[in-house]
Amino acid sequence: MPPRIDAAARGRNVGIVEWTAWFDAPEYEFARQVLQRGVATIYFVAFLSSLNQFPALLGERGLLPVPAFLARSSRLRRPTLFSWRYSDRLLRAVCWGGMAIAAAIVLGLPQLGPPWVPMLAFLALWLLYMSIVNVGQTFYGFGWEMLLLEAGFIVAFLGSNQTPPPRTILILLAWLVFRLEFGAGMIKIRGGREWRDLTALYYHHETQPMPGPLSRQAHLLPKAWHRMEVLGNHFAQLVVPFFLFAPQPLASVAAGIIIVTQLWLVASGNFAWLNWMAILLAFAAVSDPVAHALVPAIPLDWRPAAGTATETAAAGAAGAAGSQAPAAWLVVVLVATVLLVVLSYRPVENLFSHYQLMNAAFNRWQLGNTYGAFGTVTKQRIEIAVEGTLAAEPDDAADWREYGFRGKPGEVRRIPRQWAPYHLRLDWLMWFLPLRTVHEQWFYAFLAKLLEADRPTLRLLRHDPFDGARPRWVRASSYLYRFATRKEFRATGQRWLRMVLDESIPPLSLPPDG
Repeated sequence: MPPRIDAAARGRNVGIVEWTAWFDAPEYEFARQVLQRGVATIYFVAFLSSLNQFPALLGERGLLPVPAFLARSSRLRRPTLFSWRYSDRLLRAVCWGGMAIAAAIVLGLPQLGPPWVPMLAFLALWLLYMSIVNVGQTFYGFGWEMLLLEAGFIVAFLGSNQTPPPRTILILLAWLVFRLEFGAGMIKIRGGREWRDLTALYYHHETQPMPGPLSRQAHLLPKAWHRMEVLGNHFAQLVVPFFLFAPQPLASVAAGIIIVTQLWLVASGNFAWLNWMAILLAFAAVSDPVAHALVPAIPLDWRPAAGTATETAAAGAAGAAGSQAPAAWLVVVLVATVLLVVLSYRPVENLFSHYQLMNAAFNRWQLGNTYGAFGTVTKQRIEIAVEGTLAAEPDDAADWREYGFRGKPGEVRRIPRQWAPYHLRLDWLMWFLPLRTVHEQWFYAFLAKLLEADRPTLRLLRHDPFDGARPRWVRASSYLYRFATRKEFRATGQRWLRMVLDESIPPLSLPPDG
């Protein structure tokens, strides 16, 4: 016999259900699964990238050692676990810990518990990775670092399988996509003329930081296609984001357009996890009915199986879908919502400013950031090649051999690899050298490490021409690179054609006692 339910209790339950009805979004369960597991996957990749590269770049004996950085910055404004002490062992522990937590979320383990468990897991990822970013200096000065941090913080409040996805958090994730896309679009309109006269893609596939295996084919497409690419980009970044907040199915259509355009960027280049994050975050606007209509294998009803009569009654007499979120959890979500709405003031102000900032954080926790990329497009590709020799004298008769990098162009016959979402930090910084100056502190430290045949540094490279031996001299030379036409490729087998420009840094050697 089912238990009797007191009328007053029934009324209270109905009132609670009615009060929370708008905040619950059970029709976005597929979006939550994609967001939680997808963002956790990117965190796993980010920690793996740091585990493999941070010690050589920024470790105790790195190019820009963190201990020296902390000693110079006695009052570091941004929080980091390393403000008390840095060691390579602690850095590796942070990376392994972050990878373990991220892997658990990808497997869906924290989501099986109450909503506090995935929240604490994501906040741990946010704090651990922020500790790395805040001491990463120029090697972590990329917009997608703060994007990952902000996304991880917001996704922390999506709850678990026991509660419906909170609607306010989904809206805030759509707002993050809006800032990412619309901010990038405004940067372009206010930036170089090539975005306004539709010629930017005449150059970008060739001059982007790290081309992928299809970049040359994309570059060789007709100019009419490149103009259509720019128009499509403007539409996807300046018009479509507004429809993320429209009723369904318009919001899902807007998300789909963003996903498709980002997939083209994934296919035609290597931008670490920037495009993958945009794709994942766009799912915040995709409802279960739309996802099911497109892919019938996606369940339309994610609700747990019905429990006992007592559990059914406790769920609320109004027949709410799934389990109702605890009142305390709703309070936590509302507090996080209010905080993020308040922090959105500066990004909104920046979006409509004539002096729009690109990839800027307005607070020490890197929440409520502004985003944007490639306000101008470089017209020529200049590469810095690093060469060494075993000769006693660095003259023209010396046998100069070139070091091979993993991602940046070097050997002219080599097909560029697809690296994204993995982030090759050294290769990216090499792209910036000719745009700024080769006389960077980290670059001279890098050349010194090559003279020492430093093993951690050499492991960052694809090819060491001296097989671990110490060169006597190293130098840096500038080359002008361009993609070979189809005719040139058939004649030479080269995917790149290059021409030497100058010797950017003359031959250097270690002191006699070095």
